Order: sequence, then C-alpha cells, then structure tokens
Amino acid sequence: MDASFDQQYLQILLDRIAVCKAYRPKFGQGGDGFTLEDFQTLYNADPLYTWLGLNTPLMYAAHKAAGGITSVYRQIGIGGEELFRQILQDHLGLTDEQSRWSYRIMTNTGRKRTLKLDGRIEPEHIADSERKEIVNLWMQKVADSLQLEQRVADAMRGMVMEVRQGYKSKDSKRQNADMANAAEAYTKGYLPVLVVLSTQIDYDIVERYQRGKWLVLRGSVAGDDLSSTYTFAREVIGYDLAAFFERNSERLSQFIQEVLESLLRADDAE
Repeated sequence: MDASFDQQYLQILLDRIAVCKAYRPKFGQGGDGFTLEDFQTLYNADPLYTWLGLNTPLMYAAHKAAGGITSVYRQIGIGGEELFRQILQDHLGLTDEQSRWSYRIMTNTGRKRTLKLDGRIEPEHIADSERKEIVNLWMQKVADSLQLEQRVADAMRGMVMEVRQGYKSKDSKRQNADMANAAEAYTKGYLPVLVVLSTQIDYDIVERYQRGKWLVLRGSVAGDDLSSTYTFAREVIGYDLAAFFERNSERLSQFIQEVLESLLRADDAE
C-alpha cells in the first residue's frame, strides 16, 4: 500500500470541490452571482414573477442547487485532470512541461489560438528503464487495438490524454473538437487517449471516439489496461489510483456531503 502521496492528492481534489461552496446563481446578470437578498430585489421588481410567487427563497434555493450541482461535477473534473497530471509527474518522473501538451491553430478571424490536452507521456522522458519498457509495450498494444497501419504505429512517440470525470454530454461541438484534437495528435506522433474516471459515459459516445481512433479508458475497477482507467494507472503508470480513492473515500464523501448541504440552503451560512 503506497499512501505516501495521499495527502497531496487528496488536497488537489478537496481544493477544487471546495470552490463549489461559494457558488451563487447569476440569473443572467454575470458578476459574482446573486445572494438571496439580491435575488429577492431582482424578482420583487418583476411584476409577473411576483404575481406567480417566484420571488420566494425556495426558488433561489432551487437555482442555487441546480447550478451548484453542475459546478460540483465540473470541479471534480478539473480536480481529476490536475490529479492525473500530478500522478504522471510523480510516478513517471516527468516535469510539469513534459506532462502537458498543447498546439496552436489559426482561427477564421486570423488569430492564433492555443488548444490543450490534459496529459502527455513520452517514453523517452521516463528515466526508469523498466517503466519505459512497460509504456512502450502498452503503446504497441494500443496501436494493435486501434488497428493502426504499421507506418502510423511506428511513427508514434508517445500519447496525449484528455481526462474527464464522466462523459454524458451529447454536445457535437465538443466531440468534433476532440476529433480535431485526435487528428492533430496523430500528425505530431501521439496516440490520443480518453481517460474517464467514472463509468458514466454513453456507449454511442465511446463508439464515436473509437471510430476517431481514440483509445477510451473507463472508470471501472474491472477490465484490462486497454479498457480500465484504474488498471491502466496501476499496471502502466505504476500507481494504484483505485486504492487511493478507496483509502480516502470516507473523507471525500464527507466533504461532498458538506458541499451539497450548503448548496441546498437558500442562505449562505456555513
């Protein structure tokens, strides 16, 4: 059991999730969000909403809960990205720069835009020879799994990863952007890998990404290192991420409970 990184990794997640406690609905007004008092001032000034009784604290609480839950998922996702990248650095000996990947494109307006993926592994950056060999062999298995032409497989010098806590969105714009990311990754010699930390991903999304030559890893504790995020982390990276979550489940669950309770209150009391 390697618990030496637990506090550091736990703090990455807790710091992100804690952001949700400060969530306030914006009601289309922007800024830092509305307090209950701000909300009542806004809705009390609206005749229809006053006639309908929408100026009640319960309506504010409903808005706060709805937006807050979205914020919880978003922050878990961001925390997962940061955690995964830190694991790459700690267990593969990568620098921060080596564990990131970005590229630039020219927009229709003629401006340059930088696009980023969440993680990168290049075997040549791994000092440990045994771990380097494990990663190289895994990349060969991925190339076979994706049925890449041999000339394409031979050109691969590493992998880039997009990390998600889950993937239920059917947003075609998002999927199209990921397909473009994969195409760019291949031109630069990288295998694109979608790392999902939960099992919450629709099968039709998985199929589309697989057709786009992404390897899709899902957050199951079963399965091999070509299908399971946690098997991949343990066998290829060399860190048992599932065991980390199991060891710290009580602390994480308690903190999530506190955040949800705060989001379900109309007031801002702690």
